Amino acid sequence: MNEKTFLVEIGTEELPPKGLRNLAEAFAMHVTVELDSMGLAHGKVHWFATPRRLALKVASLSMVQPSHEVQKRGPALSAAFDANGNATKAAESWARGHGITLAQANRLSTNKGEWLLYRTQVKGKSAKSLLPKIIASALGKLPIHKLMRWNASDVEFVRPVHTVTLLMGEELIPATILGIESQRTIRGHRFMGDIEFIIDNADDYPNILEQRGKVIADYAIRKEKIKVEVAAAARYLGGKVDLSENLLEEVTSLVEWPVVLVATFEEKFLKVPAEALVYTMKRDQKYFPVYDGTGKLLPNFIFVTNIESSNPQQIITGNEKVVRPRLADAEFFFNADRKKRLEDNLPSLENVVFQKGLGTLRDRTVRIQALAGWIASQIGADVNYAKRAGLLSKCDLMTNMVFEFTDIQGVMGMHYARHDGEAEDVAVALNEQYQPRYAKDDLPSNLVGCALAIADKMDTIAGIFGIDQSPKGDKDPFALRRAALGVLRIIVDKNLPLDLQSLSEEAVRLYGKKINRGDIVNHIIDFILCRFRNWYHEEGYSVDTLQAVMACRPTRPTDFDARMRAVSYFRTLDESVALALANKRVSSILAKSNEMLNSSVQTSLLKENEEIQLATFVTVLSDKLQLYFAEGRYKDALIELAQLRESVDDFFDRVMVITDDVEVRINRLTLLAKLRDLFLQVADISLLKR
Repeated sequence: MNEKTFLVEIGTEELPPKGLRNLAEAFAMHVTVELDSMGLAHGKVHWFATPRRLALKVASLSMVQPSHEVQKRGPALSAAFDANGNATKAAESWARGHGITLAQANRLSTNKGEWLLYRTQVKGKSAKSLLPKIIASALGKLPIHKLMRWNASDVEFVRPVHTVTLLMGEELIPATILGIESQRTIRGHRFMGDIEFIIDNADDYPNILEQRGKVIADYAIRKEKIKVEVAAAARYLGGKVDLSENLLEEVTSLVEWPVVLVATFEEKFLKVPAEALVYTMKRDQKYFPVYDGTGKLLPNFIFVTNIESSNPQQIITGNEKVVRPRLADAEFFFNADRKKRLEDNLPSLENVVFQKGLGTLRDRTVRIQALAGWIASQIGADVNYAKRAGLLSKCDLMTNMVFEFTDIQGVMGMHYARHDGEAEDVAVALNEQYQPRYAKDDLPSNLVGCALAIADKMDTIAGIFGIDQSPKGDKDPFALRRAALGVLRIIVDKNLPLDLQSLSEEAVRLYGKKINRGDIVNHIIDFILCRFRNWYHEEGYSVDTLQAVMACRPTRPTDFDARMRAVSYFRTLDESVALALANKRVSSILAKSNEMLNSSVQTSLLKENEEIQLATFVTVLSDKLQLYFAEGRYKDALIELAQLRESVDDFFDRVMVITDDVEVRINRLTLLAKLRDLFLQVADISLLKR
């Protein structure tokens, strides 16, 4: 039998739950790459991961490498033999190094000459001899941020290792990996099944581990089991569960034998904002909250335990006792915070530094208040509400609740603002000021929220750029790229009439002398516009479409988006390729000329019918398209410009631009410049590729 199943399992102490999947997938990827590089044919590489093990099972792994031919080129014949045909020292040394005589060497002939050649057939090595190095190499490449040592060993790994098993079918492969010798011993669940047992064949994995060790090693199966049973438990309660992917992944990584249970908490805690209760349940306890049909939080939670108990009620009671103090803390903080108004926290902001050189959070509040008001005036939002939201935007950072539960900043500001009787638009804006927090996150729901969210992000961008701490390479400690993309998303998706030029100028102006201005505004604009790259790439736009629009540097995001859509449509027209090529030709001709062009085409200097016709079309379109450009109707404008194709082709076929007559030459160059300028009102289509 030339193929067998290969199994490797690394038994460890509890692995980091948030990185478990990543470790397992990386392990599988690196082993696959190593096997392929060694020429070992194989089937599917299936990874397994639990809190106490990483494992791989390779189907149909070839028992031996295929034999292969090795060729090594030696000196050129002109250097291998002298004029008399005698071997040189270089040639003899090369032959000895390969264990042959020069007479045994082959010849390699190419159109560049002839060389000595050593050719031999190398027998493939057995998989058993290669696998220990393959596994060790793959483990050494895992994405581990912090390594550990244990006992007196110098071996380092993410967690202490207790067992290593390498099996090729039924045969144990002798090896020492991470300081542990390969054995048939597999460790089961800590508290159920067999603590240790022997595995005879790689094909028995993972079934034997489930049957004898009470461990579901398959991560995907374990995750699906949790997902299905948690959803069923929620239905039993008459509600819906918050099955967030991150929490589901983390819980899957924390258990080897998942058992889903349901518990309750006192209804009095429901008077506390649900976000605070959910935060502590999900982050601290890894519980799944449950909601009724209207989205209201129920006094229940679902949790996953790692043991099958004969008395599950004891486990349920224990978890209820654990969560109660956390909910009681939230209740206490909430009641304590409401004893004063949100606005009363403003003085405390003076004691917190926003960023060295950029003042305090109170200074930041003043800037955000002014900028939010300015933005509101530009987009038709209520200026007073926007300013009020800006004033209160950071006040909840000083509350007990946010100090304890940092991820609900903004959310608590909304609840406290409502308690204080603030306008609903103001309260909602406080919650939405950080949106969008990530790529697919929701956007602010009203214009006041949009004004505050943009102001918050632009103040950060302007300040960090102002102290020369803009992102370098892949490092972005202040998350400015995310902030910039958020600004673009809000402006484009909400179709807001904001210009990055004036917006950046206002954000920089509000810092006064705190920052070094220089050319900072242009740097900010270019930085924000560059965020369009990933955006449009994900939407399927080609790189050259983006380059064509970017060349014109439109600073109104909605205008930029309209141009992108127009150019993308233009590319579907039959005329687009010819016009793109014509624009390339026009750009090339104009780039080679240093002559001063006329402000307009001189009709009296038009001689050929083709240039008269093109000039007429350009003049007519110049007048007609001004309204299109002013209204952002770029698609309609490009459809009109597509009609120029025939006239442009005729012009280049029959008219010589670079003629000896200076006045005629300059006039024709002026005509081409006017033609190009029409297209540049939308994009530089000369950058479009076929």
